[in-house]
Amino acid sequence: MTNAARAAEFPKAEAVDLLEAVSYVDGATVSRVIAKTDAGNLTLFAFDAGQELSEHSAPYDAFVHVLEGEVTLTIAGKPVRAAAGQMVVMPANIPHALNATSKLKMLLSMFKA
Repeated sequence: MTNAARAAEFPKAEAVDLLEAVSYVDGATVSRVIAKTDAGNLTLFAFDAGQELSEHSAPYDAFVHVLEGEVTLTIAGKPVRAAAGQMVVMPANIPHALNATSKLKMLLSMFKA
């Protein structure tokens, strides 16, 4: 699928309910790419409670916007808790991991410098 096709899934010049744009699946993590370009990407996630992403790093800052639920991010060994309405910046090249402490919907934004 091309980048244009991905972007076409969302109406332009209209409000979109991000909470409705991705659904929970029992015992799983679901992701939906909103945009992916040479400049970066924007991805919606829905995590069932207890789902995790193991420790990894990214070459660019990553912005986690919590839309619903709660998450514990571990960034360079330090736990950072965030809830709906909050954002956490995960610095480039620093190991981080994620644990959904409840059902969680989040928007991940990553932009190449």
